[in-house]
Amino acid sequence: MSIFAIVSFILTICILLYLYYEYAGDAIKRRRTIFEIKMLWMGTKGNYEDAIMKQFNVGTQPYKQAQKIVVLTGGNKGIGLGVLRKLLECEMTVVLAVRNPKEAKESVEKNIDASLVQNRVSYEVCDMFDIDTVRRFAEIIHEKYPRINLLINNAGILPAPYKVTKEGYISQMAINYLGHFMLTHLLIPNLRAGAEAIGIKSRVVSVASNVHEVGLINYNDFHCKKYYRASMAYANSKLAQIMFTYELERVCRKEGWDIQSFAPHPGVVDTDIFQKSLVNHIPGWKRFLFKTVEEGARTIVFAAIEPELEGKGGAYLTNCLIKKPVNEIAYNDAECEKLFKYTCNMLNIENFGKENFNNNQE
Repeated sequence: MSIFAIVSFILTICILLYLYYEYAGDAIKRRRTIFEIKMLWMGTKGNYEDAIMKQFNVGTQPYKQAQKIVVLTGGNKGIGLGVLRKLLECEMTVVLAVRNPKEAKESVEKNIDASLVQNRVSYEVCDMFDIDTVRRFAEIIHEKYPRINLLINNAGILPAPYKVTKEGYISQMAINYLGHFMLTHLLIPNLRAGAEAIGIKSRVVSVASNVHEVGLINYNDFHCKKYYRASMAYANSKLAQIMFTYELERVCRKEGWDIQSFAPHPGVVDTDIFQKSLVNHIPGWKRFLFKTVEEGARTIVFAAIEPELEGKGGAYLTNCLIKKPVNEIAYNDAECEKLFKYTCNMLNIENFGKENFNNNQE
């Protein structure tokens, strides 16, 4: 482990120095390079932190919670599949919000033992890239599951080519942040009903990332139409997600809703998104650089069910520990409130958490 750490550190420093001096004379390229250096450093830093804090990333032992109903977005592959497995070990009922229910069902049945799945998993269409499907999904949940106890906003997209929704929302913001913001808003009544039914506060868990540290909220170019950098758009969306978690907690307390919110960072996890990466083909390095899916799922499940987190909502977690976000804007009251109101206005939400579906259906 120590040899890997030393070699990794030396290689990182060499790459950083090379990239910086390679583009030292070009202002635009230098700005891009500096950001990529920051992203590379975030990854390296995250690897070291995961290695050092591994002893704490033990998670919560699953315990019977058959009375709880969960909505999990994107739970049919990657980390989401690991999270789903743990929820089923707790005997919870889980509704998967997925783009393709048929493929999701096949994936779950292939990767999770049938004795765990039984009849406790259902599949509904919900594409975070399409706000209309988010609304339709919420309507289905209101009809079939008037009360829920957990909403896990897990679906996400990494840095990707420039793409916008029909409303003009950039894909990273749409999927990682805006879609889940809307879904949370629409399911607040269900979460409140769930808390009242079992006498335990409901939770909203939004899967975060340590790259929020280099993110920023630019209201003059929120959807990167003037300047686009895939990694920057991703970092910005993750910062927005953590700010939402912080502000959601404040809103719930102010309104008297028995709902808590958490933002867990799972770490760099060995999922199919890294299949084409160079590291995937270097013997030995993968084990050092990546967490397993099970290890990555632990902090998310911890945020969802750990009893000791009661009363500690609004927190950012990593390796099953509460950690203060490095980016100070992530817990700045005024900035988080500003983003919250800006997002409500963008999504035409007049009264957050108070959607009247009966009126919508008339």
